[in-house]
Amino acid sequence: MAMVGVEDRLPSRLKIGKLYQNLMALLHNLSVVADIIPKDTLVWKMKLLRSAADYANSCLHNVKAEVLLLASEKDRLLPSRDEALRLKSLLQNCTVRNFKANGHAILLEDGVGLLTAIKGTSKYRRSKRIDFVSDYLPPSTSEFKSFFEEAYGLLLYAAGSTMFSTLEDGKIVKGLAGVPNEGPVLLVGYHMLMAFDIYPLGEGFLREKNIMVRGLGHPDLFTGKLEDSSNEFAYAEWIRVMGTVAGTASNLFKLLSTKSHVVLYPGGARESLHNKGEEYKLFWPDQQEFVRTAARFGATIVPFGTVGEDDLTHLVLDYHDMMKIPIVSDYIREVNSKATRIRDNSKGEVANQQVYIPGVLPKLPGRFYYLFGKPIKTKGMEDMLRDRENANQLYLHVKSEVENNIAYLLKKREEDPYRSLINRTIYQALHSPSSNVPTFDP
Repeated sequence: MAMVGVEDRLPSRLKIGKLYQNLMALLHNLSVVADIIPKDTLVWKMKLLRSAADYANSCLHNVKAEVLLLASEKDRLLPSRDEALRLKSLLQNCTVRNFKANGHAILLEDGVGLLTAIKGTSKYRRSKRIDFVSDYLPPSTSEFKSFFEEAYGLLLYAAGSTMFSTLEDGKIVKGLAGVPNEGPVLLVGYHMLMAFDIYPLGEGFLREKNIMVRGLGHPDLFTGKLEDSSNEFAYAEWIRVMGTVAGTASNLFKLLSTKSHVVLYPGGARESLHNKGEEYKLFWPDQQEFVRTAARFGATIVPFGTVGEDDLTHLVLDYHDMMKIPIVSDYIREVNSKATRIRDNSKGEVANQQVYIPGVLPKLPGRFYYLFGKPIKTKGMEDMLRDRENANQLYLHVKSEVENNIAYLLKKREEDPYRSLINRTIYQALHSPSSNVPTFDP
């Protein structure tokens, strides 16, 4: 109990001092406990508690309602984690989420929001089954800070992202002025290695335009296949809170029907888990998957390019390297045998989306660059795009624009005097930590 409130990140001297103060306070209070609760009263209360616990345990198997248990790893008063696992084995429909950094009074402590846990575990919904579009609640300010500043703050700082967009007249400007404020908008682009690009993109739209960009993620993040009884509240839950939905045609349809801003990566896992020498190469399917859906709702398509993965990491082990390692290759095969196949009808490389974690080494960070191309309006093009050939022409145009944006950024980033993390850090030290670090002139 004396360890409650003593943070691990404190220096040893301060931790010992805080622990000593807590112990002294406990010892002082122990002397009056006997006066507050006489021995006979305490024994009587404990018997009542035991009787009530026995009765409750005998009824648990009858509980059919969904139950969400939040357990604390550092509860010094009660064995919360063990009790949560015990209850899960007795309850018919129970979900457990563990919080490693929290103590006994979990809902009174920083870093845990009850509503966040409810949303992340899909317990907030209007019907028996979750609808990630209609049941969605935008993140609160505290959730925004927890995700972007605490969980991924280091990545955002290392990336030092800078964004450009293209106006209607074709002029490239710094910032997101060229991206329409009113939806539906479909942002179509290149998926960087290990999807590092999505976090700065989402943060940038929220910060500059107060727009929540909805992403399309791998369906296995939403099916519960990655869960077990000891799961922490972690990545899969957080991306739900931040608006990501399963990457299906029906969800894209629903998002565009609600006039959302949606980011789509046609290359999917094949692009974000590419092999050596394949950086900035598009792996798009042959089908015009999104063009006619966008036209159905008169959505504006904004092609965009992203570069910077080679400024952040060095790809050491790709899929081919991994498959040469016996134990690792067996594990990859097992994982992919259970994974949801989202493009069974596709042909070519994009259909071969093997899920694995590549081996990467960090570099001294450079910078991420985003260029959003000239918006392509599909409103009024519904009849024209019903023709497969016309849809294919627009599809190829969007793909070409993405490639052109990537080529532009690869060339122009050489002119950026603050491409290096060291130079950006020096600039912020001389001005202010929140300074908008300059970049090349578009």
